[in-house]
Amino acid sequence: MGFKVRDHYFEKAKKDNYFARSAYKLEEINKKYKILNKGMNVLDLGYYPGSWTQYTAKVIGQEGLIVGIDIQEVNKKLEVIPNVRVYQKDINDVQDLSDLGVDDKFDAVISDMAPSTTGIKSVDQARSLQLVEMVFYHLPNFLRKNGNFTIKVFDSNDAQQFLREQKKRFKEFHFLKPKSTRSVSKEFFAIGKGFKE
Repeated sequence: MGFKVRDHYFEKAKKDNYFARSAYKLEEINKKYKILNKGMNVLDLGYYPGSWTQYTAKVIGQEGLIVGIDIQEVNKKLEVIPNVRVYQKDINDVQDLSDLGVDDKFDAVISDMAPSTTGIKSVDQARSLQLVEMVFYHLPNFLRKNGNFTIKVFDSNDAQQFLREQKKRFKEFHFLKPKSTRSVSKEFFAIGKGFKE
């Protein structure tokens, strides 16, 4: 069961009308690495509840589009944002870009997806890595050449080794543990710029 830490970021998220504090993680990633820009088309994998979608919608502006998919039921509060489309879908079931209402690959793919945690470190790490591997496997179907990417990872030796192998798929590859991440958390983000296909 998740617990909410009522700290600075929790209160700030409430004030800024974000669904979750995780919006500030993406904000920090974007300020540092500029993965999102005005007018981009972006895919948010495992978007629910939608704070990354909310933040991205602001950055890309009305000329851009953010498409979110998640296995959870659609968060209807996101549907009022004009440049947002959300679907209840599993990434493995997306056969074609037209399933997401688009014709072309995305300029950026972002994912704050996490497994249902058990509290057993090794199990949670393995489940997180399975999600990360799955996203990397599907990436060429969704991300255009020279596109940008970020994904959440639960740290482990296996995850580090897997990511080292993925580095060559991007012109730039970085790791970041955002300041708004809880100190007890073992999560970090992998950031890729300039996807080589």
